Amino acid sequence: MRTIHKQCAKIANSNIFLNIIIGLIILNAILVGLETYPFFAQFSTFIIWADWTLLTVFTLEIIIRLIGSSTLKSFFTEPWNVFDLIIVLSSIILAGSSYVMVLRILRVLRVLRAISIIPSLRKMVNALLLTIPSMGTIMLLLGLFFYVYGVIGTMLFQSISPEYFGSLHRTLLTLFQVITLESWASGVMYPILDQDPTSWWYFVTFILIGAFVIINLFVGVVVNNVEEASREESPSPTDIKLEKMEKDMEEIKKLLKQQHKD
Repeated sequence: MRTIHKQCAKIANSNIFLNIIIGLIILNAILVGLETYPFFAQFSTFIIWADWTLLTVFTLEIIIRLIGSSTLKSFFTEPWNVFDLIIVLSSIILAGSSYVMVLRILRVLRVLRAISIIPSLRKMVNALLLTIPSMGTIMLLLGLFFYVYGVIGTMLFQSISPEYFGSLHRTLLTLFQVITLESWASGVMYPILDQDPTSWWYFVTFILIGAFVIINLFVGVVVNNVEEASREESPSPTDIKLEKMEKDMEEIKKLLKQQHKD
């Protein structure tokens, strides 16, 4: 049993095995994409055969990784392992049912496992995960900003442009278009400006505060966290020296405490 465990662990940790699985995942995603084209209906038999072959390979992959893992707990604490296991088991259980197409679509998400291989993508994902706590506060600020301007815009322009400002939820959708700077002037502002020449202040202040201030807060937080993630993976000489100095200071404090006790 230990021999099988060692062999499976060796295979699971092999770069060749990992690259083959990633290649098959990409192939699976391509097949799912090809199924969206009507002219590929004539190859439905081949696609079904390929799906079953890939499903068999992915099942064997899960079994190898499960046997090769140090413990069952370590296997199930890895989110990607749980995700893969759910997708494979669902595909096996619901094979032949009307839900197969949904499962094929879900298997496209397996391509995201490539993130763990490419260091730059992994660094970016780490930075985005670090951004989540700070992003919550910014999202709250952005939500309040949208709500205030949404209520004001609905009150001011409901009768002038009901297709854009007819209700609060419609106004919020319009403001989302405006903050992306997509046809906000020619499509939204100028038709209203023709009927209400003083409406310019509403759009100009919304753009200045929303697009140029609040949105840039997102960018600043992400950039800052990308730098922190880069520093953690490849610290600069200054960071290494600072870390060493901190360790030396901790050791000095321990020695001083010990001498004080003595």
